[in-house]
Amino acid sequence: MKKKSQRIKAIVDIKAAQEKSALEVLGVTQRKLVTMQAQVDGLINYRQEYRDRFNQLGAGGSTISKLLEFRSFMDKLDKAIAEQELILVDYEMEVLIKRRLWKDLHHRTQSLQKVCDSALSVELKQEHKQEQLAQDEHASRSASRLL
Repeated sequence: MKKKSQRIKAIVDIKAAQEKSALEVLGVTQRKLVTMQAQVDGLINYRQEYRDRFNQLGAGGSTISKLLEFRSFMDKLDKAIAEQELILVDYEMEVLIKRRLWKDLHHRTQSLQKVCDSALSVELKQEHKQEQLAQDEHASRSASRLL
C-alpha cells in the first residue's frame, strides 16, 4: 500500500498538469487579445489617416459624390471598428475567465503540495522514530547478550 504522501503526490501531479494546461490556454487567449487589439488600433489609425487625406484633398473643394463616397466609406469603417471592439471586449472577458481558472488551479495545486509536504514530514518523523527504536532495541539486545 502506498504512503499517504505518495497518494497525495499523484493528485498534486494531476493538478499541476491541469494548471499547466490552463496556463497554456491563458497564453493563447492573451495572444489573441493582443492581436485583436493591434487590429482595432490599425483600423482606428487607418480611419484617421483616411480622414486626414480626404480633408487635405478636399480643402480645395469636393463634389457631392466624393463627399457621399467618403461618408459611406467612413460609416463602413466605423461599423467595422465597432464590431471589432465588441470582439475585443469578448476577448478581454475570456482572458479574465481563463486567468481566474488558472489562478484557482494554481492555488489548489499549492494547497495540495503543502498537504503532501506535511504528510511527507510526518512520515519521515515516524520512520526516524521507528529507526531509533529499532536501534535502541538492537543495542539493548546486544548489551544483554554480553552480560
